Amino acid sequence: MLTRVPGLLFGGDYNPEQWPEEVWAEDVRLMAEAGVNLVTVAVFSWSRLEPRPGGFDFGWLDRVLDLLHEHGIAADLATATATPPPWLVREHPEVMPVDSSGTRLEFGSRQGYCPSSPVFREHTVRLARAMATRYSSHPALAMWHVGNEYADHTLECFCPVSAAHFRRWLRERYGDVDGLNAAWGTSCWGQHYTGFEQVEPPRRAPGPVNPAQVLDWRRFCSDALLECFLLERDALREITPDVPVTTNFMSILHGLDYWKWAAEEDVVSDDAYPDPADPDAHVAVALSYDLMRSLKGGPWLLLESAPSAVSWREVNLPKPPGVMRLHSLQALAHGSDGAMFFQWRQARYGPEKFHSALLPHAGTDTRGWRETLELGRDLRALGEIAGTPTAAEVALVLGWDSWWGLEAPESMPSDRLKLKRLLLDWYAPLHARGVAVDLAPPGRDLSGYRLVIVPNLYLCTEEQAAALASAPGRLIVGPFSGVVDAADQVHPGSAPGPLRELLGVRVEEFWPLPDGARQPVRFTGGGRTGSASTWAEWISPLDAEPLAHYAGGDLDGRPAIVRRGRATYVSCLLDDVTALLDAELAEAGVRPVAEVPAGVEATRRGAYLFLLNHTTAPARLTLPCPGADLLTGRRLRGEIEIAPRDAVVLRIEGDQ
Repeated sequence: MLTRVPGLLFGGDYNPEQWPEEVWAEDVRLMAEAGVNLVTVAVFSWSRLEPRPGGFDFGWLDRVLDLLHEHGIAADLATATATPPPWLVREHPEVMPVDSSGTRLEFGSRQGYCPSSPVFREHTVRLARAMATRYSSHPALAMWHVGNEYADHTLECFCPVSAAHFRRWLRERYGDVDGLNAAWGTSCWGQHYTGFEQVEPPRRAPGPVNPAQVLDWRRFCSDALLECFLLERDALREITPDVPVTTNFMSILHGLDYWKWAAEEDVVSDDAYPDPADPDAHVAVALSYDLMRSLKGGPWLLLESAPSAVSWREVNLPKPPGVMRLHSLQALAHGSDGAMFFQWRQARYGPEKFHSALLPHAGTDTRGWRETLELGRDLRALGEIAGTPTAAEVALVLGWDSWWGLEAPESMPSDRLKLKRLLLDWYAPLHARGVAVDLAPPGRDLSGYRLVIVPNLYLCTEEQAAALASAPGRLIVGPFSGVVDAADQVHPGSAPGPLRELLGVRVEEFWPLPDGARQPVRFTGGGRTGSASTWAEWISPLDAEPLAHYAGGDLDGRPAIVRRGRATYVSCLLDDVTALLDAELAEAGVRPVAEVPAGVEATRRGAYLFLLNHTTAPARLTLPCPGADLLTGRRLRGEIEIAPRDAVVLRIEGDQ
């Protein structure tokens, strides 16, 4: 159980401070009617809870929490530190962040703060401690919510305080300035330092900034924000050690190393907003859900999603009928123990006044409210799945250090290599085949997987290579991997560096392809052909067997894909990996949880099989085993039909 609330969690962000107090009674009455059992409260309430320095006003929040508890609704109680109050900004303007051009940003939005500011940190800890002291024994308290969407609006600050913090971080990492110079390769372009006091953040410069400096800056920025979280978390744990602590992640976010962050929180929670305008959005969001499940190896919580339209895209399409329910069931299928939303009641003012809510502007006689009631009923019917695990035999490797290095802003062979795209190229066909996938950081023990896929590992250490070599299952490694070490320095002898013995190949030259170009690829044995775009490489097998060659162009006849034992190296970005993937899945003995038509998602969670029809047409399929549909109560077997944008959640009979 993620929180103190049994079963699946249902609710959303509740902002009572935006409404007259007489509205609160109606809110909790309707929450109870809808089956809401958890709401997130006080996320942006610092200025209301502490209207003057040290002068706390908890009365209104007391009444809100009492009202929630009276109606059987628990609170994911925020520490309210996501946005500093105006008085703090005016008394201490240095708490506001400075951009890379040296401009200090102004108050007027949200999450405006310098992560390194000791003034900001001191005040956040004081408020967190006051909140914990006030509500430690309140019966509505089910979970603590620290901050909000770290790195959403403020990932980095370039002020003098941040610069000093960066220098301390570097000294701790490298020990002395000689270690820094060696790691950063400062003999290039005359950047040799003689003291840490000469080092600054990678502000805007006349030309490309040292990529090793940028990589360490990315590491530092993630760590600086994590320090902010830990200060509040520790204050909460000191007073309320038995109350779980979370902060809401933002799916697959470039700025923060979520492996490192997740290790420091009790509950992994995520905010996910798939775009209704994108017909493949359910695939990308499934990948992020699998990451959330993998971060701590178990159930997590979808803490924010949209009932319908959001307010921050250029065009904000509503979710068609049934899609809110379908998207919520998809999160459950991938390990979430609830479906939470932003927000409960649709706002009348502010930047999010057109963002949808469980209770729309138009009230209860609306499609939106009827879908809220329907989802509440479904979640109650599915309560038994809470806490059940997901077993995966395939792992995708994702490392933030490598991602940061790969997408350095300048000086790379091609800036077209984007890690999310590389992950999806492999994940999408696995998802379509109903194959469960975990994500794993480089260096982790991978002995539990039959197939490990590394779409890219630009930065690869000896230890990470050893972990891949010791994994007993089959292995696929994508291009531009094993290029540099932890300091972003090219491995001796070129790529794939420490993976060379495992893969049996040497990369002689990177061969990025121009936009729009296609490089034909011909597979051995049978003449099957394919094509690659964006990237290729001139490789030489050492003791590996070529599986495919480039056909035509400057690379004509050169190996494109090679195999050594259980390991396969793909030196290009194939436009379609399905044939290669199917062969590897078959050799690894990985089977799908169900055979489904295109557009239908099949996911197994414990003894429960989720079948989700993401299309606008009925879908027919044959069940792999009989069972009871928890959504309808019907016992199903054999061939079934799933209506458009509908789902079946099957409690499987027997040990399947």
